[in-house]
This record gives sequence, structure tokens and C-alpha cells, in this order.
Amino acid sequence: MSRLLDRIGNHEAVVGIIGMGYVGLPLAHTFCSAGFRVVGFDIDSAKVKALRAGRSYIKHIPSETVAGMRKGDRFQATADFARLKEVDAILICVPTPLTKQREPDMSYIVGTGEAIAPHLKAGQLVVLESTTYPGTTRDVLRPILERGGLKAGTDFYLAFSPEREDPGNPNFTTRTIPKVVGGYDPKSGEAACALYGACVAQVVPVSSMEAAEATKLTENIYRCVNIALVNELKVIYDRMGIDVWEVLEAAATKPFGFGRKENKTFFTPGPGLGGHCIPIDPFYLT
Repeated sequence: MSRLLDRIGNHEAVVGIIGMGYVGLPLAHTFCSAGFRVVGFDIDSAKVKALRAGRSYIKHIPSETVAGMRKGDRFQATADFARLKEVDAILICVPTPLTKQREPDMSYIVGTGEAIAPHLKAGQLVVLESTTYPGTTRDVLRPILERGGLKAGTDFYLAFSPEREDPGNPNFTTRTIPKVVGGYDPKSGEAACALYGACVAQVVPVSSMEAAEATKLTENIYRCVNIALVNELKVIYDRMGIDVWEVLEAAATKPFGFGRKENKTFFTPGPGLGGHCIPIDPFYLT
């Protein structure tokens, strides 16, 4: 463990990030900006080709950002998972959609675990960032990673740290949003906190991976409930001839209890629940 912590402390650790989407790519940029070398993994060859050419395919991330990451060979993109042997930490940022039955779809996490397992080596840190139900990292991912004989907490380190991206929001970035971290065991938690602490402004340790998994679901369920509530109020007030916007503006003047605009907890009506997370994530608790 001391070797891993030393490499993190000296910014010599190589960080592997699986999934170069709206979570993985900003995370890669954050580690590169902190002086780490990053290897980005993705099964989409078009994404890998674009990244190698210094081009972005995500609207709020300019190509100049990707080109800057490529300078000095700080960032490489690949579809070759055998290169996982080169990295000290493996961060998993893959989708967690719902099935047609609106049940959690674990196929991306399972598939990623199976891709990692043959290349996992002693001393590496594995962190799942994908939004999922409490128990996923311990009961779904861990057994897959241990198929080769290495044991979590003994031979490699395992943790969960939920992504908290708000794509396109200029006020918050991966670096400035506090990072919740829960480890499989104390050493795993320590290693994960050290890694994220080297590139983000604040790390928030919790007692377990399950607590970290539940934290992300709680955040999104809170938003889901409040957005749905204000949408229903809009319909009711409209039928009563009352302007819901006027009501919300007036309610927001209360200095406590009701979410104020400046505190970013002010919910307003809109089309449906919106976004790609809010209509999905609450179902992961069912």
C-alpha cells in the first residue's frame, strides 16, 4: 500500500479511466491538470480515434481541452484493455441504464468487470463511479474482479465514489465538486481518498461503499421528488388561475425551510423530470 500512496503523493501514479463519456472525459482532464498521466479506455473506436486526434465529441468540452491533455503524452486513449496492467488505479465510469422492465441494467458494470479481471494485478486500486444501488460494488463487481485469485482489501483495493457531474454548468467542475468516497475496507478507503484528494478540492469519506452508493441515489431521488412536486403544483395552480412562478418567487424569500435560488435548491416547473439521470436513478433503489 505504501508504494501506491507514494506514487499518488508524488503524482507518479498512472490513472486508467474506463468510459470516455460525460463523466470519464472531464475526470481524465482533472487528473491531467493535476499532473497525472491518464489512460482513457473505451470500446467505441470512434471516440478513441477522436481523442487521439485531440477532438472532443461532448458539447460542453471544447476540442482545445482534449488537445491540451494530449500535449506531453499526459493523456492516451485506447480500446486495448490489456493496457490496464500499466495503470495504478482503475476508475469505472460506465452507463447504468434501465431495462425495458425499468429494472437496473448491470450489463455495463458486469462487462467492465469481466474486461478488467484478466489484467488486474496486485496493488491496484479499482473505483466504481457509476450510479447504482447499494451493494453493487461489493456483491456484483467484487466477485468478478476476484475470479483471478486476487482478493479485495488484501491484494487490491476497492472503493465506490459516485460521479456528481452537472454537464454544462459553468459554476461547478469535477475539481470543485466534493468527492464522496467509500472503501471496501479502511486501506481501500485511504487509497481512494488519497487519489481523489490529489486532484479535487474536497474529499468526503464515508464509512462504507454502500453509504457512498446510497449518497448518490439520495441526491437524485431528492431532485426527482421535488421536480415532480413542483410540476404537479404548476398544473393545480394554473387551474386555479394562480401564477406558479409568482408563488415560487415569493416562497423563495423565506430564509429557511424553502430552497432559495442563491442556494441552488430552488425547483421550478419544466417538461417532465428532465435530464438523463433523474428519470432513471430513483429506480435503482427499487
